Amino acid sequence: MNEPTITTESRGRLFLIGLNRPAKRNAFNLQMLRELSQAFTTFEQDPERWVAVVFGHGDHFTAGLDLADVGPAVASGAALFPEGAIDPLDLGGPRRKKPVVCAVKGICFTIGIELLLACDLRIAARRTRFAQMEVRRGIMPFGGATLRFPAAAGWPRAMKWLLTGDEFGPEEALAMNLVSEVVPAGTELDAAIALAERVASRAPLAVQATLAAARLAAESGREPALDALMDQARPLFATDDAREGLQSFLERREASFQGK
Repeated sequence: MNEPTITTESRGRLFLIGLNRPAKRNAFNLQMLRELSQAFTTFEQDPERWVAVVFGHGDHFTAGLDLADVGPAVASGAALFPEGAIDPLDLGGPRRKKPVVCAVKGICFTIGIELLLACDLRIAARRTRFAQMEVRRGIMPFGGATLRFPAAAGWPRAMKWLLTGDEFGPEEALAMNLVSEVVPAGTELDAAIALAERVASRAPLAVQATLAAARLAAESGREPALDALMDQARPLFATDDAREGLQSFLERREASFQGK
């Protein structure tokens, strides 16, 4: 039986998901894609875990796809993720509702950028090497880069990297809104966990509603998001967490939320 290529760890309200194929620079084979999907699904279905953190074991986040293994499956139209499971690239199937923080380091190529872009909060170590290099291999990005890279960076900047496949660094990634923070190498996971813990200290129903509203605006535009806004906001006022939030404000203390 093959060794697991994904690790998971529950840590308080957090769920840590590690890419665990370091001898191959965490390159994604079919097993790894499917195990990552299962990990995302486990996180989404666990009511006690409110925020996930995705990171890479070893020196690199990921060198991209193991094309010798994944390429034939893509060419034949085979499913890359189990039916009914969460797609970690957020391109199909049931959608996750909870936030995910991603910490990248070392090499972050192709699907690494696409996984990063599918996450909500993104930390990069200094000296991280990024490349959306599919055109250098005779293929095209198919994990979301053509959708999300131009939306984040703007057309001309995104096209510079999508159409050349050239490498760029974390400062460029920060300038293009691909990441939210650049930290010293070796501290990226701690920074991601600290950020995830701050999010997990907030009211989870409110966090999920905020994420859903922002996602709707980004994907469908202002009018659909505006039409849905109050329907998303009103139910929160009847929750125990909203009552706790008000009480903690009146008592000048930190709130203790239960997700109810």
